[in-house]
Formats: sequence, C-alpha cells, structure tokens
Amino acid sequence: MIGAMTVATRPSRRRRCALAARAWGGRAWAAGALAGSLLLAAAGSLAAGPHDGAPPTHHVDGGFTNRDPDVLPPSPADWLRWRWQAARAGLPRAPRKATPVVAPEIDFLAANARAGAAMVPTATWIGHATVLLQLGGLNVLTDPVFADSVGPLPLFGSRRAQPPALVPGRLPRIDLVLVSHDHHDHMDLPSLRALAAQPGGPPVAVVPMGLKPWLLDAGFTEVVELDWWQSHRLGSLEVVLTPTQHWSGRRLVDRMATLWGAFALFAPDAQVFFVGGSGYSTDFVAARERFAERQADGGFDLALLPIGGHEPRWYHQAHELSPEDAVRVHQDLRARHSVGVRWGTFELGDEALDDPPLALAQARRKAGVGDNDFFLMAIGQTRRLPRRGAPQ
Repeated sequence: MIGAMTVATRPSRRRRCALAARAWGGRAWAAGALAGSLLLAAAGSLAAGPHDGAPPTHHVDGGFTNRDPDVLPPSPADWLRWRWQAARAGLPRAPRKATPVVAPEIDFLAANARAGAAMVPTATWIGHATVLLQLGGLNVLTDPVFADSVGPLPLFGSRRAQPPALVPGRLPRIDLVLVSHDHHDHMDLPSLRALAAQPGGPPVAVVPMGLKPWLLDAGFTEVVELDWWQSHRLGSLEVVLTPTQHWSGRRLVDRMATLWGAFALFAPDAQVFFVGGSGYSTDFVAARERFAERQADGGFDLALLPIGGHEPRWYHQAHELSPEDAVRVHQDLRARHSVGVRWGTFELGDEALDDPPLALAQARRKAGVGDNDFFLMAIGQTRRLPRRGAPQ
C-alpha cells in the first residue's frame, strides 16, 4: 500500500471563504440535522498519514476538495429552498410499485464463500449501496447499511422501504468492507459494529482518508486509509480508491474534512468498479485511462452505479448521478456490464422510489445501451459474473 498523505496546503482566500460559507450545507434526508449535528459535534476526528513531497491539489486546509475545486457542498439556503419546494409540491410521491425483492440464495452464497479458488464471481444486492461481492476467493461488502433509517438522528432520518436482503448472522463471513464516504446512508455505525462483531473477528476495512478513527471506534482492528489512486492488496484482490465528485460530512462542523471516492477492484476472476456517491465528471474517463493497460482484454466486468436520490437536478446535479448520468459513466468506463444501485430503499430525493428504473430504461434507449449491458436487480438477487478470461 502507498502511504497516506498529510493535509498541508492552504487554499486561496476566495476558496477559504467559499468553504466557510458552505460549511453549513445540509443533506437530503437531514430535516432536523441541526439538532442532531449539535449533539454529535464532539464525536469523530480526522486522521492523516505520512507523505513524501508536496501534497496533492485536492488536499486543502482542514480537509479535501474535488478535482474541480468550485464543486462544494450544498448551501443551507439551497437546502431550505429545495425542502420548501418539495413540501409544496408533495414530493416525493408514493411509489406505484414496490421495489422488487427476492429471497437471497443463502445456501449458494455460503458454499461459494468457502469455495476458495473455485469461487464463482458474484454480486448480490442487499439494498441501497450495499452489495455483497464474491471475487478473488473473498467476501467483500460495499457501504454496509442495515439500519431502518439513515440520518443524524433516527427521528429525522429517511426510513427504509424494505428490510435488507441479508444482515450479519445470515451473511457469509465478510473478509473486506469498503466505505466510499462518511454520509449516513453509506457509513452506518451500528451496521459497522455488527460486522466487527462477526465470529472469527472483524473484516479488514479499506476507507478514504480520515475515516479510520470511525472504523476503529466501531470495533475494526485493521483499517487501511487510501488517498485517490492509492491501493491495497488483500490476497489476490487489489483495491484502488479513485476520485469522484462528491463531498463529505456527518455534522455541521466537518464538511469536506474526510475524503470520498470510488473503488476499483481487481481480482484474477473479476474486475468490479463501485461508486457510492458522485456527480457526473471526468473522473470516470480518468479511471478508464489509468487502468487501460490492465484492461487490454476488456473493461470492468461489472460497475455498480448509483441511479437514485438525484432530484431535483438544480440541487443534486453536482453530487449525485441521474440515471442518464449513470449511463454516461457506464460508457466512460467502457464497462462490460453495469447495475443500478442506491435506489428503491431510502427517499433521498424528490423522485419516487420507483422512478429510477423508468428513467434508466429511457436513458439506455437514448444512448443505445442494451438492457443486459446496464441492468437492474431485485433486492436479494445474486448475479453470477463470467470468470475473467472465459468466453463471453
């Protein structure tokens, strides 16, 4: 693993003023976040590791910035405007259809977890951005959230529309946990504590810079922090953190204090790209170009791309992919297949829970992308991936 990097450079006066002005921005589900943030303001800390040479440009005083430094968290005025408009319009409306749910293949997943080199590469959607990946002989969990609601306080959080497909106790033993950023619907502390208490000991956790203290407090004993383009190897699996256009913060006082990103996973049998949260940007073309040599035989076997919590666009566009954006990301990555995640579970935008599949179908047709190239799964469904190098 390449060493983590120290936060050291100082932004311009205009940049510091902008960061200060935006430091009070809200989250989509954060009605009542002021009270919750004040209660939680004393918790958490920022960790930084050693760095040789000049820090990267996305390191600034007090935290981090996007590759486009003008992309900042939403302002409180924008949040109030959004919530007022949504309340007046009665948004989000109730879904016409429930999010599809199927019984998970628990016996198969358990047997596959013990298969070692004979493991079949798979992806199982547990709900929201939580996916169980089985590849490289390992069980990997992305952004584990099993909670009934997400937000600074349960009373003010977004309620879960359906139970998670699998929870600790029914999951296979998890070897690796990936957390893409610190927002409550992606880093849920009770869920992390439950995973840390699994029989046999906690999983390894790989997280962006600044999140290590949270994972240690949750009971993890091996936590690896990465900066953008840094990597960590676990067995035959290499994990690389790549840039995305997003933001971080769990309290009013810690906006942009910790890093965020996507994960590229490289195993002998499968290559997977996971995006927890991001707006559309050139970061995905940069990832494709960075990994071009190791993908001479084809792009990622599967990209996990968020398609929900994206309306209204004037508020969410810089930080959250729409289904149309996600199709562009699929094309930018030149992924063999993509699957939509982060929809149908929590109401985080003005769109109904069942709107993203309709919007994705329209975006696919417009872009000429096949239904099987960018597909959706039911919660609990397992998708078996062709083994890397096998005939497609």
